[in-house]
Amino acid sequence: MMMVKEEDDELLGVLGYKHLSVAYITLDLSVQKLFVPLILTLHLLPCTKKHLDLHLLGVNGTASAKKPTVIFVLGGPGSGKGTQCAYIVEHYGYTHLSAGDLLRAEIKSGSENGTMIQNMIKEGKIVPSEVTIKLLQKAIQENGNDKFLIDGFPRNEENRAAFEKVTEIEPKFVLFFDCPEEEMERRLLGRNQGREDDNIETIRKRFKVFLESSLPVIQYYEAKGKVRKIHAAKPIEDVFQEVKAVFSPEAEKVKNNNCVIL
Repeated sequence: MMMVKEEDDELLGVLGYKHLSVAYITLDLSVQKLFVPLILTLHLLPCTKKHLDLHLLGVNGTASAKKPTVIFVLGGPGSGKGTQCAYIVEHYGYTHLSAGDLLRAEIKSGSENGTMIQNMIKEGKIVPSEVTIKLLQKAIQENGNDKFLIDGFPRNEENRAAFEKVTEIEPKFVLFFDCPEEEMERRLLGRNQGREDDNIETIRKRFKVFLESSLPVIQYYEAKGKVRKIHAAKPIEDVFQEVKAVFSPEAEKVKNNNCVIL
C-alpha cells in the first residue's frame, strides 16, 4: 500500500524556504512501515551550511551523518606545531588531537598495547597505523565537535592511505610547519619536559624518520594543492600571523556563506 501526503509551503516557511513541496510516501511492509520524505521541488533563500544540514534527511527523518572536517598538522619534532594548534583551537574552534599525546596516554595506561608503543618510540620507530588510527577514531567519536586538527599524523604514506581508507575522510588541507633541523634540535633540548624521547640520540633518529617518511606525505598532498606551508623558525607570534592568514579566509567564507539549491 502506498499513501502520498503533501505539506503546505507555509508550514515550513519558518525554516527559510521560499517554496517547498514535500511528499511523504509510506510503504506498508510486513514488519514495519517505512516513512520516506521525498523533496519534490526546493527553492531556498540564502542559507547557512548549518541550515542546509537540516534539509538532508534520511529515511528515519533525522539529519544524515556528516563527516568531520580534518586538517593534518605536520612538521618535524620541535617545529612548534603543538603550540600553534593551541592558538588555532582558541581562535577558530577546532579540537586538537595530538597523535603523540594519544600514544603517550596509552603507554601510561599500562596496557600491552602501551608497552609495545613505548618500545617503538624508544627505538625512534613509527607505531603501526592501525594502532594510531584506532586511537584517533575513538577520540573523534567521543568528541562533540565536527572539526579537528590531527597533529603529528600521518607520519608516512602507509599511515596516510590507511587513514583515508578506514575513516573515508580526506583532509581539507595539510598545515606544514617548516623549520630548520638546527632550530628544532635547540628547542627540543631546551624544553625539559621530562620526555624520554627528548635526548640527543633519539631526537636525531626522529629527524631522520621525519625526513624519510613524513616528507613523502607532504609531497603527496602538495601535488593535490592541499599543503599550506608555514615558516616555523620565527617567534611564536610571528608564526601565528602566518597561520591566521591560512585560517581567517576560511572562517570568513564559512561565516558569510550563502547557498542556493536550484
